[in-house]
Amino acid sequence: MNHVANQLVLTACIAEIEALRYTPAGLPALNIRLDHESDIQEAGQTRQVKAAMKAVAFGALAERLVKQAIGSAWKFSGFLATPRNGKYVVFHIQEFQQD
Repeated sequence: MNHVANQLVLTACIAEIEALRYTPAGLPALNIRLDHESDIQEAGQTRQVKAAMKAVAFGALAERLVKQAIGSAWKFSGFLATPRNGKYVVFHIQEFQQD
């Protein structure tokens, strides 16, 4: 069986934080939106990159994340998944720290 990696590390600012909610199992869950801006080398050119991304965190991580300031920058790591009835990829945050 092939080992398949799904890991994302992204430095971004918290653009939006929804109210803390709870899953049917009682797990804290938090939906947020992240904004990323950087200059990346691509095909020998410097390109200005901007990305807005929906993200979610669960458990103690969600409880920590909800207390952070809008506009604060962090290094997030986690994985990508499409919700069951969703059309867009969501970044599932597993860890965040000061960049």
